[in-house]
Amino acid sequence: MTNRIFNFAAGPAVLPEPVLAEAQRDLMALPGVGMSVMEISHRGKVFEEILQGCESDIRTLAGIPANYHVLFLQGGASLQFSMVPMNLLPAGGKADYIVTGSWGKKAVKEAQKLGTVQIAGSSEADNFTRVLEPSELKLDPSAAYVHFTSNETIHGVEWGDGKEPDAGSVPLVCDTSSDMFSRPIDVGKYALIYAGAQKNLGPSGVTLVILRDDMLARVPRNLPTMLDYAAQAKEKSLYNTPPTFGVYIMRLVMKWILSEGGLAGIAAKNAEKARILYDTLDSSSGFYRPHAKPGSRSNMNVTYRLPSEDLEAKFVSEAKKAGLDGLKGHRSVGGIRASIYNAFPKKGVEALVSFMKDFQRANG
Repeated sequence: MTNRIFNFAAGPAVLPEPVLAEAQRDLMALPGVGMSVMEISHRGKVFEEILQGCESDIRTLAGIPANYHVLFLQGGASLQFSMVPMNLLPAGGKADYIVTGSWGKKAVKEAQKLGTVQIAGSSEADNFTRVLEPSELKLDPSAAYVHFTSNETIHGVEWGDGKEPDAGSVPLVCDTSSDMFSRPIDVGKYALIYAGAQKNLGPSGVTLVILRDDMLARVPRNLPTMLDYAAQAKEKSLYNTPPTFGVYIMRLVMKWILSEGGLAGIAAKNAEKARILYDTLDSSSGFYRPHAKPGSRSNMNVTYRLPSEDLEAKFVSEAKKAGLDGLKGHRSVGGIRASIYNAFPKKGVEALVSFMKDFQRANG
């Protein structure tokens, strides 16, 4: 198949078509270089310019202050579940974790292997249908840090603008994997932000970490070098061979976001796409039932159920035949999930809505 279909997958996810076209054009040989980007040395000037250019655009997009490091690491966001407590949780210390979905639970599980974790708030009793109100959080002012997940990909729950937890003087750490750069972000609120690239930033294989400089003083001296934020910052993400092709694609994605009006421009487009889809769900007379409650709904991952699992299986099958792929919900929760990240086109959402209305008329 050479024609592109609409890819609703949660990740690795859809990439901007201009990025794919440029990468395809230059795959055999970068202009003026005569080698593929996958063949150039990570120690050479060409890749150095790619890496520095990517960091520069990231700093521009998010307005990152000078006292923050930008790291390009490996291992996905899942490795950060361990690296964060390894680096920031001192012996005998405690860390607060706010849990609003499956990824928050996974972060807790890994952190518990390394130190004391306090659950400062959880919406599990509500089946992870919402984020938490400030009054529901029990934050410890002596905690080493507070960790939360800004967007839960599996359940479709997102902390909206201004709803982020207020940790006071305690360092705030956030897993932003599935909504990073989908809207403006005030980096200054955070001590550490991390994100797997394969949702909004680029391909799988690169992990972006934005880290405030004072956090490096906490890093124990006996950590393995590859798991040491201070070592990675000192070597500017070049201690070992980085995922060069992934960083190259991320560089192209950052340029594309800038061309789309930056984070404010992208946020407006994402909000419109999500509005179209949620309006359809809410006006379906209960045939489609959104999982997340209003006020906590994700603009990135729209999750919903149909009247029966048989109908959900039929929906996924017929949608795929109609060129709408990746709509099956996560295996742990079932249902339907439409992931509509930055690069997902509005016309794809409109195609899904049209299919949904036809499907309801035929099966409602």
